[in-house]
Amino acid sequence: MFVALALIFMKTWAWAATDSVALLSSLADSILDLLASAVTFLAVRVAVSPADPEHRFGHGKSEGISSLVQAVIVTGSAGYVGIEAIARLLVPAPIRQPDVGIAVMLVSLALTLSLIIFQSYVVRRTGSLAISADSVHYRADLLTNIAVLAAIFLSSRWSLFVVDPLLGLVVVVLILMSVRTIIAQALDVLLDRELPDEDRDRIQSIGVSHPEVEGLHDLRTRSSGSAQFIQFHLELDPHLSLEQAHEICDAVERDIREAYPSAEVLIHADPLGVPEDRDPF
Repeated sequence: MFVALALIFMKTWAWAATDSVALLSSLADSILDLLASAVTFLAVRVAVSPADPEHRFGHGKSEGISSLVQAVIVTGSAGYVGIEAIARLLVPAPIRQPDVGIAVMLVSLALTLSLIIFQSYVVRRTGSLAISADSVHYRADLLTNIAVLAAIFLSSRWSLFVVDPLLGLVVVVLILMSVRTIIAQALDVLLDRELPDEDRDRIQSIGVSHPEVEGLHDLRTRSSGSAQFIQFHLELDPHLSLEQAHEICDAVERDIREAYPSAEVLIHADPLGVPEDRDPF
């Protein structure tokens, strides 16, 4: 949020000095970045709050909702930039004080790149969908900043005034591409998409690696924010006592939680050879 606020102040000053529509598009994007980051901040605070009697699975899906809100915000920014770019394309105009615009965009480029690197580190550590979505549109901002730099340089150096609005439209396309990624990730969480196949294979391998386990079926997984939910049936010797079966399930659960520390694991013990209805997939 602080980075977005700093970029807004710098770009406002640079846009007033240059009257560049490409820079205006970048300014509009930064204003919406601030709003999107504020939404992310609130979503992460809600997502990490503990489960309660009304939300016994926790609040992780708030991150998926946050991502959809971000998608709406970023789409609005793309629409505004597109309108401004088309207007300037119809009536091209020179860029004033290009050196100011170039200097500000170089600083913006450095700040955005630093933020993306830090966000990538946080996503690796936490698996946060909201921060991942925030990082996706900052990556689009990185390309936006490069496009704006090119627009200012080409327009001022060779009087190619049409380049400024054309690159503004390129920025719109880049923004909309980032929106598609954000929406896909959000829907995966909100619609309880299964974990990736490599994770499911790993869970399956861990489950059947216990010497007393005869098989594993009906594996179901999903993610919610930074947490995973894993459930399956273990096939065990029907002559085991309830206490023995319980100990085996506990051992398998510990092994899976060691591999997935933020996971909630639910195991149902089945006696081997007893017929039952199973998922057809």
